[in-house]
Amino acid sequence: MITFERNLDVANKLADHIDADVIIYKKGIFEEIFKDYQALVAVFATGIVVREIAPLVVDKWEDPAVVVVDSNLNFAISLLGGHHGANELVRKISEMGVVPVITTATEVHNRNSVEGIAAKLGYDIVNKESTRDVNCALLDQDVEVLEIKGPKIVIVENDVSVLKKEKADQ
Repeated sequence: MITFERNLDVANKLADHIDADVIIYKKGIFEEIFKDYQALVAVFATGIVVREIAPLVVDKWEDPAVVVVDSNLNFAISLLGGHHGANELVRKISEMGVVPVITTATEVHNRNSVEGIAAKLGYDIVNKESTRDVNCALLDQDVEVLEIKGPKIVIVENDVSVLKKEKADQ
């Protein structure tokens, strides 16, 4: 949790609720910690956070989830990494009466995402580049989830996401 000193009380209240560290803002702090956390919550105006993180953003698989909460605890915005923890974090913060702002297409249309399915099943996504196409398909239709037991060789096209179990069931 990153905040200005003047918003420390709000940040501490949030940090207690989500079990987070509180870091007081100083020049360069976003750059310093961006890769150290899986998720960042910033008690700031959204514009400040966007300008601070813009040069640091690489892709959805490397970047931390980023949530912005206003200093009056009105809104919690899932800014970056919605499918990678930000939406879940915003929902947790909403337990405090804060309005959650989620714009991830699959979520706002009450549809599953590849990332959500993988997380629910405890699997890794092997071909991450497929998720855009499959998530778009999930918006329009039910996409079948198949479990294939081996030994097999599976050949897939770009619009097929492959999830891999860590270990086979015993």
